[in-house]
Amino acid sequence: MSRIGKKPVTVPSNVTATVSGQTVKVKGPKGELSFTAPEELKVEKTTEGIAVTPIADTKRSRAMWGMSRTRVQNLVKGVTDGYSHTLEIHGVGFRAALKGKDQLQMQVGYSHEVLHKIPTGVEVKVAGAKQEIVVVSGIDKQLVGQVAAEIRAYRKPEPYQGKGVRYQGEFIFRKEGKKK
Repeated sequence: MSRIGKKPVTVPSNVTATVSGQTVKVKGPKGELSFTAPEELKVEKTTEGIAVTPIADTKRSRAMWGMSRTRVQNLVKGVTDGYSHTLEIHGVGFRAALKGKDQLQMQVGYSHEVLHKIPTGVEVKVAGAKQEIVVVSGIDKQLVGQVAAEIRAYRKPEPYQGKGVRYQGEFIFRKEGKKK
């Protein structure tokens, strides 16, 4: 039995949720999102919220049960609060800037500038005195996390000097280096 899957997803008063078959559509103050549940599960709207239950007791339905309930919960949180990831750029001469509204231009130690196309539904802001903080935000948790991971992948933090792009609050295990 899934402990997470048993609990219904509560829908706040400023959010409207509709369930039609396997599709859940959630509309809130920040936007609208939808999710299609696997066919092994039954999704229904109750008085307590949106309930997800398995149709049969199979291994796949049990595996999908908690995940699907969490995906619906992420939709509700996304349209009410939204999601954001903050990235820090460390290194001499490393910085980022927005080029138009749909491209992030970064200088992260290569001989050329790195250009990253920003997908629709995600907002990127560059802050800090030296343009070293990048804030990725949006309503879709998966898309925001994916864009933040792609930006970080251009120059992951290295263990000797700590240069690179890291998440805010991320611990980088530092190595001592060569001794003479």
